[in-house]
Amino acid sequence: MKYFKYLILGTLFGIILTKSEVISWFRIQEMFRFQSFHMYGVIGSAILVGMVSVQLIKRNHLKSLSGEPIVLAEKQFSHGTWIGGLLFGIGWALTGACPGPMFAQLGSGIGSAAVLILAALAGTWTYSALREKLPH
Repeated sequence: MKYFKYLILGTLFGIILTKSEVISWFRIQEMFRFQSFHMYGVIGSAILVGMVSVQLIKRNHLKSLSGEPIVLAEKQFSHGTWIGGLLFGIGWALTGACPGPMFAQLGSGIGSAAVLILAALAGTWTYSALREKLPH
């Protein structure tokens, strides 16, 4: 019962993803073919909200709900970043899904999303097994 609020928030997020059509394979295909602004508008809006949120957190020294200071760690560039981004984009284009919407797709009755979720879990496991051997 302690985590019920997260179930409600996750359900609302899934509904928003579904109603905004960002889980639609057709919308994702349109984006990668440069045929529609829909997904670019959604992604651009998310980036803008994220940028404003990070600036507000930094400038106002905001704290988490439990009262702890929010610390944003500095990131260093790594070639693994662009390689991973490229692999992520290829996977997204081929499957029509990225990690968040996969669960919304499954919840909305798209059974093939279960295969994508299993593949994502296998990829995550593989990364954890190979992490020490990959370039830093």
